[in-house]
Amino acid sequence: LSILNDILDYSKVEAGRLELDATTFRLAEVLENVASLFNVRAHEKGLSFTVDIAPDAPQGLIGDPLRLGQVLTNLIGNAIKFTPSGAVRLQVESTDTGPDFATLRFTVQDTGIGIGETEVQHLFEPFTQADGSITRRFGGTGLGLAISQSLVRLMGSHIEVASTLGQGSAFSFTIRLAVPGQDPTSRRTLAALPHAREASTAICNARTLLVE
Repeated sequence: LSILNDILDYSKVEAGRLELDATTFRLAEVLENVASLFNVRAHEKGLSFTVDIAPDAPQGLIGDPLRLGQVLTNLIGNAIKFTPSGAVRLQVESTDTGPDFATLRFTVQDTGIGIGETEVQHLFEPFTQADGSITRRFGGTGLGLAISQSLVRLMGSHIEVASTLGQGSAFSFTIRLAVPGQDPTSRRTLAALPHAREASTAICNARTLLVE
């Protein structure tokens, strides 16, 4: 099913039929959904998997949460797949904010097998992986990064790669999203995220349980 979905998405990209939605969403919900997909997988491999969110990152945003989640899912999935030991981390930083916009930088960093300088140049080509042995060892179609790059470009940015062979990789992209009118009572906690951090919110007449 995953392979078929990749092929369908790539066909839409090639035909210029892939469009982004512009809906109001909560950043925490997108990250919770993504994290829930990989917590167990990372634990089974003995990896540390963390999600760090800057306290000043707005929670209410306008954009396409499904496609944003798809990009993060591809990047985190690859990071866990190609990391035999160590850690995988998703970091969300707020690089610029205004009354009606927020610029966020998403970085997925791992301590995995890394990518050689020559292979990095071809990573985002469709049906391409670092080398032939990757497909035999790890599987995959070689479409995930190509689709993710196309989605991020539709968001007005591009995915950057910094990698050292044998030491790990970092994939990052910066996107600017609109911010709807803020409701100070609508903030959610990030309890479902591992080691997540959020700016403190006043809660009156409520009992709070924090589990680390």
